[in-house]
Amino acid sequence: MHSLVMEINGLPLHALVVHAVVVLGPIAALAGIAYAAVPKWRDWLRWPLAVLATVVVGAVWAAYLSGEDLTEANTYGGPLHALLEKHEDRAETLRLLTTGFAVVTWATMWWHTRKGPVLVALSALMAVLAVLTLVWVVLTGDAGAQVAWYGVKG
Repeated sequence: MHSLVMEINGLPLHALVVHAVVVLGPIAALAGIAYAAVPKWRDWLRWPLAVLATVVVGAVWAAYLSGEDLTEANTYGGPLHALLEKHEDRAETLRLLTTGFAVVTWATMWWHTRKGPVLVALSALMAVLAVLTLVWVVLTGDAGAQVAWYGVKG
């Protein structure tokens, strides 16, 4: 059975939205780390961080779903299949991490004006999830690039 691959102007949607993840994911993660680490920047970072976290989680989910469609529309074998599996495994983790990062970011923004241990704990958790998001964006992107550039000699 042939699956319908989501496309925009003939390009698979996956190839387009992964670029939003690769660019905006690290920016959102670094903003989350800065929010947690530099309290005097919190007022300034609050809304850009909330917007970035929302856009990134949406882009990651779009990449994940469009990647599933792309995989179903193709059959891979041999070494390429192993590379694809590695990318899919990392993408699953990235999807969970960015979702957690976004949820904790939204909760932190909700508690932004309050003081005390709840804000400290939320900020610390957001920073940890931001670091993990940053690492997994790199790992997942690298694995995806290995699939995309498989067999190309530089």
